[in-house]
Amino acid sequence: MEASQRGVWLVLVAAGLIGAGMAAGERTAWSFQGDQLVDPAADPGLTATADRAPSPPAKPPSLLEWLVRSSGVFGFVLLLVAFVMVGLIFSQLLQLRRENFIPPALVEQIERLLDDKNYQGAYETAQSSDSFLGKVLAAGLARVPRGYDDALQGMQEIGDQETLRLEQSIGYHALIASVAPMIGLLGTVQGLALSLYVIAGETTSLRPHELSEGIATALATTLMGLCVAIPALVSYTLFKNRLARFVMEAGFLSEELMKRFRGVGRATVPVPALRPGSTVGLAQQA
Repeated sequence: MEASQRGVWLVLVAAGLIGAGMAAGERTAWSFQGDQLVDPAADPGLTATADRAPSPPAKPPSLLEWLVRSSGVFGFVLLLVAFVMVGLIFSQLLQLRRENFIPPALVEQIERLLDDKNYQGAYETAQSSDSFLGKVLAAGLARVPRGYDDALQGMQEIGDQETLRLEQSIGYHALIASVAPMIGLLGTVQGLALSLYVIAGETTSLRPHELSEGIATALATTLMGLCVAIPALVSYTLFKNRLARFVMEAGFLSEELMKRFRGVGRATVPVPALRPGSTVGLAQQA
């Protein structure tokens, strides 16, 4: 799963760099000479001829092209933030799956081993699983010799640690949802300041195109900031609720499996403490 997530990140970063390079690159003007497409930079004489010929009406830029040109450096930053957000969404979709929290095969195998009173096998099976339920059960089974209450406390501690780690990764969505509008607002202020600077420095009548650059920057950065923040906020809410549901289900199931040890107190015979990777057998208590 970690390898697939790294692959997703590499693809998104490469796509972001390519898109940024295409947006920052200058467009070359091409023209037709007869039936052939000619580059004016390769034939300077063609430029003078083209100037005398009537030029066709300019094609209006697309919305995406207009946003990239008008937003400036703040738009470039928002574009990078958007690629990071997409990478986070794909990463969470791969991570927040039921199979990663409550694998059906693991539940069936643990139940069979506990019914057979093969506690050591159940512990090793849970410890070898990278799922949320496996980590919680391994912590609880390792502390069964100390008593049932201590085993529940161990499961609670590991469950809280894993939940906190997952919540921190989801929290980046909320961070993007908060920062993206601020970056857009910063671009808006810059665009308005640029327009006011033009107005203050003009002594004669103003022409519309002299103000269009600042106004376009203000509107483009605001639009891009909202387009990044809204999906980030929605994904944060959905992933947080999904995590809470899986954690609750795993908690109920782990407690149900550990009910077999209810009433077991601290072992009267000294039992070696289990450590991660240890193969020491559990006390055969029913």
